[in-house]
Amino acid sequence: MLQAAALLGPLALSTSAAVPPIADGILSRAQVQHSVGDYGESWIYFRRSTAELSSLVAGSYRLKPGMAPHPPHSHPEEELLIIAEGTGELSLEGKPTQVAQGSMMFCAADHTHGLVNTGQTPLTFYYWKWRK
Repeated sequence: MLQAAALLGPLALSTSAAVPPIADGILSRAQVQHSVGDYGESWIYFRRSTAELSSLVAGSYRLKPGMAPHPPHSHPEEELLIIAEGTGELSLEGKPTQVAQGSMMFCAADHTHGLVNTGQTPLTFYYWKWRK
């Protein structure tokens, strides 16, 4: 990861306020932060400010059957989530909804949401969180 950070400059992952906003660029999955856990795998493509936002996070998860990335939660950012493959149950403010490939969620800031893979195959989703 350190090598990718050195090559990418402004696209590299950072949580430092002194780092300039994300600049135009393209990242491959091989260049991003990758984690493996009991839930499956996750990737964080970037976590930075932009010219318009104080915080923007983009990532993806590949969940094993029966798994969730974390318990239902809320955070100060708004969030979009799109299901790329698999089936699951998304809860939004305590209301469960069955989802499959192509389903999309918008969640306002500080609203509780969660996702669990209810299928027999992996569930992959992409998410974007932002704050002004």
